[in-house]
Amino acid sequence: MWQAQVFTLYPEIFPGPLSKGLYGKALSKKLWNLNIVNIRDAAEDKHKTVDDTPYGGGSGMLLKADVLAKSLDQNKIQGERVIYLSPKGKKFDQKYAQELSNEKSVSFICGHFEGVDERVLTTRNIEEVSVGDYILSGGETAAFVVMDSILRLLPGVLGNENSKSDESFENGLLEYPQYTKPQIWEEKGVPEVLLSGDHSKIKDWRLSQSEAITRVRRPDLWQKYKKN
Repeated sequence: MWQAQVFTLYPEIFPGPLSKGLYGKALSKKLWNLNIVNIRDAAEDKHKTVDDTPYGGGSGMLLKADVLAKSLDQNKIQGERVIYLSPKGKKFDQKYAQELSNEKSVSFICGHFEGVDERVLTTRNIEEVSVGDYILSGGETAAFVVMDSILRLLPGVLGNENSKSDESFENGLLEYPQYTKPQIWEEKGVPEVLLSGDHSKIKDWRLSQSEAITRVRRPDLWQKYKKN
């Protein structure tokens, strides 16, 4: 069973959307497990202070090293991967999701304010991971994104396991266009090849569409695809 652990200042947010649909059913079937840790519980003063001003000046506040480290140490799982969701981390992608789906346990630290004391990251062997080149108000949203992409890769979570192989990024390309009923909608039809019943031609058409879309929309992916 894949185990996720989330360190957050807002435990009430979870499991949120992960309790619905296929993920919620998988959670109830114990195909995966979620443990939520309130970082504030590790604060020892009467005000439960978790942040302070940065040395050297600057705007904003930082999560305190002593509080976050205590929270991590009290809830440590042997052999787990620990990830801090940060805009300066390694960019998260499908390959990274597949890698993490093969782990037994992954912990996610949801930062707030201006980040966390650097000493926690270096002393606790924490990976920094970014979900993209933009800023979020907190790591919770990023945690949902990362867990969503991992959960769908776990055995038994999706209803149709074969659907994963045709999706964007699985073969290095963006996904081809798809259509369903009605066959005619607002005077627009469906490509004839999809109605032909010729699976070989359909496969070739889908590949050509994926290649064309990737070449135009994501030249970076297209260059990697051509090299392979």
